[in-house]
Amino acid sequence: MSTPIIQIEDLSIVLAGNDILKDVSLHVDEGEYVSIIGPNGAGKTTLVKCMAGIYRDWTGTININGQSFADHGNKALAKLQSYVPQAEGRTNPLTVEEFVTMGRYPHLSAFTTLKPEDYTAIDAAIGRAGLQSFRQRKMNTLSGGERQMAFIAAALAQGSRILLLDEPSTFLDYRHQANVASILKTACRESGITVVAVHHDINTAAASSDRIYAIKEGAIAFSGTPEEATRRETLKGIYDTEFICTPSPDRPLPFVISGGAL
Repeated sequence: MSTPIIQIEDLSIVLAGNDILKDVSLHVDEGEYVSIIGPNGAGKTTLVKCMAGIYRDWTGTININGQSFADHGNKALAKLQSYVPQAEGRTNPLTVEEFVTMGRYPHLSAFTTLKPEDYTAIDAAIGRAGLQSFRQRKMNTLSGGERQMAFIAAALAQGSRILLLDEPSTFLDYRHQANVASILKTACRESGITVVAVHHDINTAAASSDRIYAIKEGAIAFSGTPEEATRRETLKGIYDTEFICTPSPDRPLPFVISGGAL
């Protein structure tokens, strides 16, 4: 059996005096699409930020590509994994092309210039994100959905084997949600990139994932397949509310809505 590309054992972290994660253990195999779901405030974002190295003051073990997190230097870690934060009102004065080019920084030293392979990676990432016509647009002139696509393009240009995303389609309209889902699934299925994504929407998580973890009150509340995750009893145990799981004509998984929405 191959070693998981991400292996977490007994991960705990305290922030501002609060126990945010409590003995979380999980693994992600190379080339998998793993979603993390759960109630608001459960610790999902904190978990991904620990994986990304944004939070470091945790206890437990995080192994990336068979090595302890502490054994990876910052640049080596950036070559292994990239991180896309939540879609918010982040703006900067760079053009889309300049912003995506920043994703190549792990492959450059202080005194080197871009090589042909860097330009190839940048062009491919911009094309994959559908941003060819936006290359010279300033980031601060884009819509929220367009900016999020640029963030994903920069992460793809980074050329890492792991893509970590924190609610990548939250606040986006339906078209951009569909575009984000398509890009991530293509990166995983066709390019072999490992995707770990926090998803607010259960249907998006189920449609995209190989496996799903649920975090509740800082601990793992569920681990299993999308089929298992979209059962009424499973969802009630995670969210403490009733759900309706109705058959969908377009896919084998049921369509999930909160019972309180009716």
